[in-house]
Amino acid sequence: MTPDKNNGFGTRAVHLGRGFAGNTGAVMPPVYMTSTFKSGNADGFDYTRSGNPNFRLLQESVASLEGATRATCFASGVSAITAVVSTLKSNDLVIAEENVYGCTYRLFDRVFGKFGLKVRYLDLSQPANWEEIRKASPALVLLESPTNPLLKVVDIAGICKVAADVKVPVLVDNTFASPYLQRPLELGATLSLSSTTKYINGHSDCLGGIVATNDPEWQDKMIFAQKALGLQPSPFDAWLTTRGQRTLALRMERHSANALELARWMETLKGVKSVRYPFLPSHPQHELARRQMKAGSGLFTAILNCPAEAALAFCRRLQLFTLAESLGGVESLICHPPTMTHASVPAAVRRSVGIDDGLLRFSVGIEDAEDLRRDIDEALREIL
Repeated sequence: MTPDKNNGFGTRAVHLGRGFAGNTGAVMPPVYMTSTFKSGNADGFDYTRSGNPNFRLLQESVASLEGATRATCFASGVSAITAVVSTLKSNDLVIAEENVYGCTYRLFDRVFGKFGLKVRYLDLSQPANWEEIRKASPALVLLESPTNPLLKVVDIAGICKVAADVKVPVLVDNTFASPYLQRPLELGATLSLSSTTKYINGHSDCLGGIVATNDPEWQDKMIFAQKALGLQPSPFDAWLTTRGQRTLALRMERHSANALELARWMETLKGVKSVRYPFLPSHPQHELARRQMKAGSGLFTAILNCPAEAALAFCRRLQLFTLAESLGGVESLICHPPTMTHASVPAAVRRSVGIDDGLLRFSVGIEDAEDLRRDIDEALREIL
């Protein structure tokens, strides 16, 4: 299907990514499990590391959903970040939101730091800090919104305007929102990155990453990184992701509705010290979240009024929330960021940005909300 901007998000999600039917008329494309292609074929494929029909279908469909002209798929979200950062050089400066994914921090600190790349972490939810972008004129500004795991919301349009004044590209990790809820390129970003492992695929059964852009030079850089660094996904993972994104709109609506209901309820409980969710009025950037996002997504955090050991005991008592890494699947998960997703971040750094040792991150699935509420309530009664 040729992308049609007049079609709605849900229609494009269902109908894009269905090419290469050939003579069969197959409604859904096959998995092209081939490492190489006959030279001179009409579609221009040569070797799967540098392109495959399943990559192309995924890239075209996600680009449309992101409001982009171009996208490049990768083996994971970290692979996608690696692709972008690999375009920088020694002594380049990156200004990054201080609350970034633990593996992003580790990538800068333990990999690219060895090659002389510099990173300055700032609280970019505070407009007063944006002036540093003008002063330092970095090679890249890296944002997450909402952030992992604290769910801070940063003003993407405001930051992008400042960066544009000094011709600095802005990369937004859009994993927590998904293109259904937020489209960073429409807010002025140069690059929109997602770990497709999460909401875009939505079924916790494959890894993947994507970088979308409207800038042809950045697209060339991403294609080069995919091929030269060997960052490509498998054809099967690309196929799974293309299949998963067809239901993205429906899933995100249910994730968001469930998360809002549970977060609103947990905020009233005596044994809960605090709850953070972008669409709760208590969230520090609540008004910004409502302007910038279509809904609040399926994640919320909570700090229980108990020691970290008891908080972990609560996690293990849950029946419908599995204690596990990752997020964004149809099933509910719970995570203890200090010992899981952000364990690679030094404890002092974690605490300085607000990652309390008792912090819990709920990834709310698409189950019946009443069942999830009862599960949380019963587990809380046993420890509080």
